[in-house]
Amino acid sequence: MQIERGVSLKPYNTFGLPAVARTLVRIEADADVRALLAHPELGRARKFVLGGGSNIVLTRDVEQLVLKVEVRGLRLVETREDAWIVEAGAGENWHDLVTWTLEQGLPGLENMALIPGTVGAAPVQNIGAYGVELKDRFDSLDAVDLVTGRTVTLTAPMCRFGYRDSIFKHELAGKSLITRVRLRLPRPWQPVLGYLDLERKVAETGITAPDARQIYDWVCEIRRQKLPDPRLLGNAGSFFKNPVVTPEQCRDIIGRDPEIVHYPMPDGTYKLAAGWLIDACGWKGKSIGRAGVYEKQALVLVNRGGAIGAEVVTLARAIQESVYGRFGIRLEPEPVVA
Repeated sequence: MQIERGVSLKPYNTFGLPAVARTLVRIEADADVRALLAHPELGRARKFVLGGGSNIVLTRDVEQLVLKVEVRGLRLVETREDAWIVEAGAGENWHDLVTWTLEQGLPGLENMALIPGTVGAAPVQNIGAYGVELKDRFDSLDAVDLVTGRTVTLTAPMCRFGYRDSIFKHELAGKSLITRVRLRLPRPWQPVLGYLDLERKVAETGITAPDARQIYDWVCEIRRQKLPDPRLLGNAGSFFKNPVVTPEQCRDIIGRDPEIVHYPMPDGTYKLAAGWLIDACGWKGKSIGRAGVYEKQALVLVNRGGAIGAEVVTLARAIQESVYGRFGIRLEPEPVVA
């Protein structure tokens, strides 16, 4: 267990926003959490779990005890007739895990390539892209209770996955620290190509039966064209969730804006493209202070250089009001504002 004082969090959040952690503890194993809880000074302190910092907007210095999750390890746990079970430490980079699985001949995560963040953050957000969500590939995870220090294993039903949601945003928020995640990669592998951008790639290339590596390459290419590299331009990826509406709401909006991008869902509802809604309100390329809307994708808010968290929040709220005023839809942010 490594304890540090007065740590700048600017390198640890992909927006590149300024903030300082009064105390930061690096967690590399379950035992580090238990040692921390037994610490006479820090054991009872309020705690703030930090992974890759790709899903937070820091608006102030963090007075809570910051737990920087750095648990490592990648391994194939089991080969079953119907699936491969892969385990990754919560501190591993998500995209590196996706790349590693393909290199090991273990396909199934390719649609979620280049999603920023760590493995431990993936279940919290139930990350997803191009027709696949984490819950579709999830087996179980290990987490340490931040009160008792006990390690518990949670299955998919116990995680209560929803659209960009899980139990870790509700009952277990700030109460547990994920240390390892196990993923179930189905055998035989089947490509997931139902997303519009991937259908376009099939049409453009004429490759009607792509393998997993081809889909991975397509997804990386699509994301790099749409999304800025956080190392070059601070951002947290998609800032707003795509809103889900009833068929009646969807018909009403289509009646007023026939070009709106929408996708039917299995339960009969419709998912609307938040980026399209924001673009339709004229926000693409606009800025408030040093925070702006990315020129190539209106769903992404960026740090144009020297922005503070308050500027990002002000911009986000202005966009929400604008979209609500025109479409009657309240956009919900994906990142946590801290």
